[in-house]
Amino acid sequence: MTIEKTASGESHVKPILSYLKDLPNICSLAGLGCSLLAIYFILIGVYPAAIIGMIWAVAFDWADGIVARRMSGRTGADREFGGQLDLLIDVVSYAVTPTILILNYAAHNPLFLPVVFVMLVFGVIRLSYFSTFGLSDDGKYTGLAIDNNSLALVFLFLFEGYVDPTVFAVLLGACGLGLAVLNVSQIKTPKLSGNPRNVALLAAYTLAVTLICGWKIL
Repeated sequence: MTIEKTASGESHVKPILSYLKDLPNICSLAGLGCSLLAIYFILIGVYPAAIIGMIWAVAFDWADGIVARRMSGRTGADREFGGQLDLLIDVVSYAVTPTILILNYAAHNPLFLPVVFVMLVFGVIRLSYFSTFGLSDDGKYTGLAIDNNSLALVFLFLFEGYVDPTVFAVLLGACGLGLAVLNVSQIKTPKLSGNPRNVALLAAYTLAVTLICGWKIL
């Protein structure tokens, strides 16, 4: 079947790999690379490096939207493609990566499987809901935006080593489950990435986490 128009109604369909040249998409893919590194370091047990990867994934995720809003000449198809790419990367960064973190830290204890399954289910439902309905009429999210999951788990992990590993694994699971419930709740939360002050705070947080965890690695 030949498709003559994109979903946005434009007649010209660009080659697939041409979207790699789009700067916001490059930022999104850089975030995906950070999530891949985070997963790798989780699997080999180097948690400080994994946490650095997780926080930089958030930073690049916020950066792609900032860059996209400041670029001129992007077509409706460019924006639509970027939105779909961002959504799929969010599944990896904010649904899959945290569950791998919790399962691996809990030494693959099967008791944690229901917890991470709920996290995955609620995470993909949250992303699908936002993809379908977007922001509310007052410009807020319905439910806690899923990038906050990584921000919270990264913060909690800064205290790893000060608590018994078994207890800390339970804390991670409880935190992940609580965040998942907030993701699909009816609470209204502001779009943090749209505020320059919040962007500056994330930049400071990212650098602080990188320095603290980098020091732990050394």
